[in-house]
This record gives sequence, structure tokens and C-alpha cells, in this order.
Amino acid sequence: MLDRRHVMLGGAGLLAAATLGAHPARALARPLRGGGMVDVRRFGAKGDGIRIDSHAVNKAIDHVAARGGGTVYFPAGTYACYTIRLKSRVTLHLDNGAVILAAAPVGTTGYDIAEPNPWDMYQDYGHSHWRNSLIWGEGLHDIAIEGHGLIWGKGLGRGDGKDDWLKDPNGPGTGNKAIALKNCRNVTLQDFRMLEGGWFALLATGVDNLVIDNVLCDTNRDGFDIDCCRNVRVSNCTVNSPYDDAICPKSSYALGEARVTENVTIANCLVMGNYQVGSVLDGTFKRMPPEFAPLIHGRIKFGTESNGGFRNIAITNCIFDQSRGLAFQTVDGGVVEDITVSNVTMRGTVNGPLFLRLGKRMRGPAGRPIGTMKRILIQNVTSSDATPLPSVVAGLADRPIEDLTISGLYLHHVGGAAPAMAALVPPENELGYPEATMFGDLPATGLFVRHVRGLELRDIEIAVAAPDPRPALRLEDVVGADLHRIRVPAGAGALVTRDVRDLSLTGNRWTADRQLAGPLDARY
Repeated sequence: MLDRRHVMLGGAGLLAAATLGAHPARALARPLRGGGMVDVRRFGAKGDGIRIDSHAVNKAIDHVAARGGGTVYFPAGTYACYTIRLKSRVTLHLDNGAVILAAAPVGTTGYDIAEPNPWDMYQDYGHSHWRNSLIWGEGLHDIAIEGHGLIWGKGLGRGDGKDDWLKDPNGPGTGNKAIALKNCRNVTLQDFRMLEGGWFALLATGVDNLVIDNVLCDTNRDGFDIDCCRNVRVSNCTVNSPYDDAICPKSSYALGEARVTENVTIANCLVMGNYQVGSVLDGTFKRMPPEFAPLIHGRIKFGTESNGGFRNIAITNCIFDQSRGLAFQTVDGGVVEDITVSNVTMRGTVNGPLFLRLGKRMRGPAGRPIGTMKRILIQNVTSSDATPLPSVVAGLADRPIEDLTISGLYLHHVGGAAPAMAALVPPENELGYPEATMFGDLPATGLFVRHVRGLELRDIEIAVAAPDPRPALRLEDVVGADLHRIRVPAGAGALVTRDVRDLSLTGNRWTADRQLAGPLDARY
């Protein structure tokens, strides 16, 4: 077992520890050659949860950074803080029992003021500013936050005016993010826990080479927003975010350019949207009251901010529990291409297990073309007890989604829709905010597809708990569709087509194999 001195002092401090006998605390009180590891208490931090410790923490960070880098160590205790300013080559290590507590502002005294941003009209206020946060860094490299402690954003606002203790939710002295990083590289966030992270538990914008591993986040709005980032690995994380999205890659215009979020993997993660904030962290998993159901979020969602788009994305081995479904959205001119989704399970899904939307809201500088969505593979997905809204794939008449393959899909819905829903003609809503509910009720139980070129549906089963009058599948303006081995509920309609061309049906029990040129307006 390592001597406690080695754990506290780190690699750069091992030689110093060897000369200090059994008194590592004395080593932490004097400067080390190189940054080493320093204890925040040696710079005046009290850790009593009452006195503000951020000044002492920032002194410790400056001390380590000035010596070429190292680790700032938080032993067990509660460190009430306003803004903590990160520096390059510095790690914050939170020991088990250590809490960085976001203190409530007093008047205009509190967190750093939000910096100006000349492009803030193209995305929400929260996406456009970083310094009004508990922990922030800009233009940094080789930074980390680690350990088994807790970051508790108790004094952070949600940015939506629902914090009745804040006179102005985004006013001077207020903070609305637990961790905010801008234009950084080589960042590691691992093993710690987060509670009540404000508007964003993490906002990472223009961060390249980002690792988020084994972080448990139980928060009151967004979990991880990964905006305009490249080379990102999110793994082994648990995020409960009933009021907003859990893991949410974006591609905004906050940096003054349309920067693609790309080379992203999300693996072995659990996202949830219907548990009381704090109950996942303490292990009690208390459900939200039934009337909360229309507000449930907690999903993995790409967008809505989508100026640059998303490219080279892999999502695998993830679980959605009592949340909205998986969403890919480009509505501001960005690309969505080269996407692979595999081995995903969903339970109690709200508003459709899958939502793919190519629209033209175009929230960004004028003159940009409409985006594209193509080369997407979704396989081995199961969803149970989903609400009546089906999965949705919706492009535009003049800009269809291209080259989409969905296979190994099991969709179980509660069913029981009213008979009139089978005859609905959904609006296009080309300019609308992208959400699965944007078209209203839909005339399909399992999958509604509109404006697609190159579609393969293979080894798919649609099931309902209660009889439903709608067809299992509805395809509108689809060219080049191959449907193979599709199972549908007994006694229900299987497929309705409207303006479908080049349709292949093989291996389906509800119809003979056939190749149809179209255009087709038919029911099978």
C-alpha cells in the first residue's frame, strides 16, 4: 500500500517526501521544487462550508501553475466557493469526503461577471458565456479534475428565472455553470460526482482531446454540453437530469465560427430523466411525481444548436431509463454524417425512442445553406413502455435525409391511440424548434419516416401493450426503401406509403415479397 505522503504529494513530490519523515503536511506548507501536490488548507482554505474558500483555492492554483504544474489537493471538508479559475498543467484532486460547494451570491458579490460575446445572439445566453461559473478555464491545456469528491452547485442559478432566491437569474455576481471550459485542449474529468450543476453541470466549448470518465452527475438542468469539440471520449458516466438533457453535444456559433463537433464516442453510460435530483447520487432512486411526466428529459441529444454539425460519432452500450429518446438534429446549417449507434436499451421512453431531424430554423449568420444528414447506422436498439409517439425520421422536401440504415430494432409502445390518429396528415413545420412533438400526434405506432433517400429497415419488431389503430410504419416521400423482416402487431396495419418510389419488401409475413417502382400511395 502506498504511503499517504506519496498519495498526497504525487510524482513531483516523492523526493521531497523521502526527506520529511512522517510529516507530509509540513511538506505541503512549504514550496516544492516543481508544482508537486499542495493542500488548499496551506493557502488558507477552511473547508467548514461557511467561510468562502475560493480565494485560497485560486492562490493554490496560481502557486502550482507558477512552478510548471501539479495538483491542488482538497482533503475531506466542504469548501464554500465563488469562482475558481483553472490554469494550464493543473489538476484539482477531490478526496473522498471533499465537497466544492457553490456558495449563494450576496447582492452582486459572488461569481465572475459574464464576459461579452459578439455572437451571443445566435445561441442561448448560457451557451455564450463561461466566466460566470463555479469553475472555469479559457485557452488552457493539460488540465484535470479528478477524485471521489463532490462538486455541488447549490448556489448556482438555472438561468431560467425559476430560482426564486435570485433577483436576476443572470445578473452580476450570479453563476449558472458548475464547470465551463472554452478553447482548451487535453482535458480529463474523472471519478468525481456532481449535484445541482445549474444551467450546465459542464459546458465545454471548443475543447479538443476531452475525456469524461466515471462521473456521476445528478443535476437540475443540462448535464454535459459538449459544444464545438473534437476528439471526445465520454464513458462509464451516470447522468440524471429530469429538467433538461443529460449528454448533449452541440455545435453553436458561440466561438464566432461554425465549428463541427466531431470524433466523439459515448460508451457505457446511463442517462435518466424521471428521478428526483439527488436521489441517484444517494442511491435511493426516488421517482418524480406522475404530473412531472410532460417535462421529462434526461436523454442523449445532438443539437439543437447545430451551426457546424456533428461528424464521426459512435454511441454504444448505453442505457436510457425513464427519459426521452436518442436525438440527432441539424436545423442551423450543420452536417450530421458518419454516425454509428449500437447496443442501446431504453425503458419508459417519452416522446419517441429515436428522433432524427433535418430542418431549417437557421439560427446563425445569414447566407448559410441548409444542412445535411447522411450515412447513419443504428443497430441493436430496444425500447419498452414508450409513450404513443413513434420514432421520427424527418427531413425536408428539398433537402432529404440520405443513406439511413436501422436494424435489430425492438420498439414496444403503450399503444391505445384514438382511431382518428390513423388518418392524421402531420404538418411540415420546417422552421420549428426541433423536438419529436413538433408535428403533433403522428399516424404510426412505431416509425414515421418522411423525406428520405436511401432507407434500409431490417429485423425490426413493433409491439404495443394495447391495440392501436395506426399502422406500424408510415413512409412519406421516400426513395429507395428496403424493408426486410419487419414484425408488426397482430391485427394492425403494417405499412402505409405516400409518394414512395423504389420500394422493396422481403421476408415480411404481412405481404409477399415484391419490388415496387412507384410512386406509391398504398396500405400493406
